[in-house]
Amino acid sequence: MVGLFFLHLPLLDLIELRTFDLRFLSRGAVAPSPAVVLAMVDEKSLDTEGRWPWPRAKLARLVDALSRDGAKVIVFDIGFPEPDRSSGVDLLDRVRDTAVALGVSNPRLETLLDESRRSADNDGALARALRASSAATVLGYFFHMTEADHHVDEAEIDRQLELIGPSKYPLVAYRTPAAADVPLLRAYVPEADLPSLTEAATSSGYFSVRQDADGVVRWMPLVIQAGDDLFPPLSVVAAWQYLDRPKLAVTVGPYGVEGVQLGDRAIPTDEMGRLLIDYFGPPKTFPYVSIGDVLAGTVPAGTFRGRIVLVGTAATGIFDARSTPFSPVHPGSEIHATVIDDILSRRFLAKPASSDLYDVLAIVVGAAVIGLVVPRVSGVAALGVATVLCGLHVAVARALFVRFGLWVNIVYPLLAIVASYTTLTAYNYVIEQRERKRIRSAFSQYVAPAVVEEMLKDPSRLRLGGEERVLTVLFSDLQGFTSHSERYTPHQMFQLLSEYYGRMTERIFAHEGMLKEYVGDELMAIFGAPVPQADHAVRACAAALEMLQHRKAMTKEWLAMGRPPLIARTGVNSGTMLVGNTGSEYRLSYGVLGDNVNLASRLEGLNKEYGTQILIGENTAALVRDAFVLREVDRVRVVGKTIPTRVYELVAASGTPLPDELVETLRRYASALEAYRTLEWAEALRRFEEILRLSPGDRPSLAMARRCRMYIETPPQADWDGVYELTKK
Repeated sequence: MVGLFFLHLPLLDLIELRTFDLRFLSRGAVAPSPAVVLAMVDEKSLDTEGRWPWPRAKLARLVDALSRDGAKVIVFDIGFPEPDRSSGVDLLDRVRDTAVALGVSNPRLETLLDESRRSADNDGALARALRASSAATVLGYFFHMTEADHHVDEAEIDRQLELIGPSKYPLVAYRTPAAADVPLLRAYVPEADLPSLTEAATSSGYFSVRQDADGVVRWMPLVIQAGDDLFPPLSVVAAWQYLDRPKLAVTVGPYGVEGVQLGDRAIPTDEMGRLLIDYFGPPKTFPYVSIGDVLAGTVPAGTFRGRIVLVGTAATGIFDARSTPFSPVHPGSEIHATVIDDILSRRFLAKPASSDLYDVLAIVVGAAVIGLVVPRVSGVAALGVATVLCGLHVAVARALFVRFGLWVNIVYPLLAIVASYTTLTAYNYVIEQRERKRIRSAFSQYVAPAVVEEMLKDPSRLRLGGEERVLTVLFSDLQGFTSHSERYTPHQMFQLLSEYYGRMTERIFAHEGMLKEYVGDELMAIFGAPVPQADHAVRACAAALEMLQHRKAMTKEWLAMGRPPLIARTGVNSGTMLVGNTGSEYRLSYGVLGDNVNLASRLEGLNKEYGTQILIGENTAALVRDAFVLREVDRVRVVGKTIPTRVYELVAASGTPLPDELVETLRRYASALEAYRTLEWAEALRRFEEILRLSPGDRPSLAMARRCRMYIETPPQADWDGVYELTKK
């Protein structure tokens, strides 16, 4: 990046120029000094004085008016290279020539022609006004920079150079003899004003400006070489006159222009003699006065007293429009006014050669910090560091610009930071992907894909330990499947279980559950970990129902193939559990621990007691009540727990069309359970038997009817709390 910086790639340099403009916009407009005011040919002036160009006698009136009001310097950002053709002088000269050719000689005619010519000579009127002005007057001319712009012969070049000769820098100091041969900004030929006007004015200066590659004017050339001499611009000459003509000198060193000295003001330039313009704001930041108002005498007295008055054009279609950092359409006259004010106010922007050292340091430090940080922190943290570094550099660059007028490079240091970050991030990504592939290959056959992803996101999770979270676990065990081992070889049993587990695991994964393990013909799944899921209970219940549906479908397929039927008992419970890696340094196992896990396992076994296929705990029921149809089966105290719990049968998802027989069964079961809990054994038995007549296959009703008969024969203790206590797992 340092190499690119010194190569000055055009594209990157153009981007840097745009950041320079943005620094102006972020700073905003500032008020100029009162030293400069612009008298402009605007639309109002054209309405009152007629179309442009005006007869120069009108400009003579303007000079008189400005002088009477006390202007100190009058500067014309208007060229007068050709005679005024609107005066009628050419016609009078032809009349005189015709009279001579015809031999007409009349003293009265000659006197009339002389007086008429004198009164019609607009150029003469302007020259007399310039000569008589109490203010210093500065005329503007321009340079043709190449022969292609304006081809003339050597004699014309010499004549033009002779006309502008008095306006050259009065003093040029060369540091060494070789400095005289240093290449500077060189013009082909000047386009000087009329000799009569040039001689009448106090001084002259060029109003040529140079724009950057993107068309924006950011520099004002303070030195242009034409012939063997160096010439100042209109702005420098105007400031020189305003300061009462102090010492004005150019110093040229072995590498180019070292600066311009105006009295005690050292004006900084680059090697080509260009001043970096410190713009005050958008167009009309400087005070504008319509020339139409000046000529009409409606401008308040003293408006121009002691000030530099810059005369230019601002009407649409006739003014010199330039692009500046503040505006793509900026009157050229205001650019000259800005340079004048910069000189008088000593407001100078600078891009010294020493700023290259800062730029190189910024490139190296920014890239080095990124190189040290990115490999050691997470991707988000690395992006944050890169963003902070970029923001810090931009803030420093802006502060140096606004407070000290220093232009330091923004683009290359930012590019160094971004390139370093991008390169290292891409490298780390390749390395990380290689590591991810290795971890995925090693673990994907043993744990759920979600666990693998969690390991890849945070390898620290592979350490021992865990955290307490509210989760849901599911246990499912095939009923009586072990008894079929006598009919099948171990290999055949393995194939049957593999096919069954494959279908069941698909349902678990479909709801983003984590398969914990297979143990014999039992499987365990976790919902809500390792990836957090707010609806973990709903996912677990939905997976349990889909597993039931797929078992029924597989049973039909297997029976047709002579295989055993598939009946499974499923228990689901939710609650606070300890989740994480358990085991030892030799082997880790991601899983869950806690009473709520044990209860889920007990619920799976409890299905045998009630003949159900899916039982869920009351914590789960509270979380999914609106999403599923549930039947409260009983209130039990499982082995190993002292606190009773309500257990529910998971019937179907809410909104699922149910047979009228099942709907009625669920309603009657709730009524029978209420009688059972109030110790009305006979009434409860009657109601359970009604359910069995309606739905003979309802196993929970069958189990509860059997229990009612038992309590009728052997009533429980008087303080019985309605809880059925299990004596085995």
